[in-house]
Formats: sequence, C-alpha cells, structure tokens
Amino acid sequence: MLAATQPSHDEAFAKALAAGGPSAACGDALVLFGQFVGVWDFVWTGYDDNGEETETQDGEWIFGWVLEGRAVQDVWIVPARSTPGHDGTSAEYGTTIRFYDPRTDAWYVTWNGPVQGIRRTFIARRAGDEIVQEGETKDGRPMRWIFSEISENSFRWRSVYSRDDEKTWLLREQMAVRRR
Repeated sequence: MLAATQPSHDEAFAKALAAGGPSAACGDALVLFGQFVGVWDFVWTGYDDNGEETETQDGEWIFGWVLEGRAVQDVWIVPARSTPGHDGTSAEYGTTIRFYDPRTDAWYVTWNGPVQGIRRTFIARRAGDEIVQEGETKDGRPMRWIFSEISENSFRWRSVYSRDDEKTWLLREQMAVRRR
C-alpha cells in the first residue's frame, strides 16, 4: 500500500504531463496554439460528400500546456459531458498534441480519436489570420483543419478536403467555438 505522502499514479502522471505555461526556451512561437489554452464550448456540424448537413452536436474542448511547456495538448469531447442524457459513451472523446519545431518553423500535430479509431497527423503553420493544419484523409486525399476568425473568446474551426488535387475544397465539418 502507498504511504499517504506518496502521490498516486494518476497524480504523478498528471504532474509530469501538465505544465503551468509555455517553455521560455521555445520563445514566442508557442503563442500560435498557446492562445487556445483554456476551456471552450462549441457547436459541431458534420456534412456529407454533397455538402449537406448531417448532424449537429454540442461539445467541449479543453487545451493545456504539457511536457514542460513545450507542447499544447487538448481533449475534444462530443457530445459535451453536460449534454442531458449523456451516458458516458461519446461520439468521440479524443486528444491532440501539438509541438513546435524551430528547424522547420512548423508545428507537428497528431489527433487521436479512440472511440472512432481515428488518427490524423498534420503540419501546421500560420497562414495570414488563420492557422492551417495540412494532412490527409484516411484514403490519402489532401485535408486541412483550419482555425479562423480567432479572437480572445471565440474562433471558427473547419475541416475541408479535396477530391481533385486541391482545385476545390469540400467542407467535412465545422465548429463555432466560444471560451467558457
């Protein structure tokens, strides 16, 4: 049995993972995703291949500093845990970890969605007033996850993909996000 003064495994893990802020060693580059640290609520909307809305749900998105302030991690939950009738089984309950690489002046991003069995990888950069994460769909088509209309208390997020070598982009899902 553990002595009362020793932290539990969960406490030790959380303390090793979570960080109180950005690493000074990484400079101002961490602001790109660091600006989202906090708790957010959103309305998520999904679309089919014809651009028709298929579903809308409320969700929650929690961002925090991790790995001694060298990365930003989030937890993304749909439907939100506060949704009436929420029974603990989610459409998705996933996490993204993002870290900045000064050699490429880019962020490496990995999304893991265990409920749906999805993993996505991206390279992210600022593009004007937006943040664009570029990757591929599960069948190898170009895909972008885009943060736009960013303010202190809100932003828009959308997922688009191309079926014609990036000549046109189709909306797959989007969210209107507000800081809690």
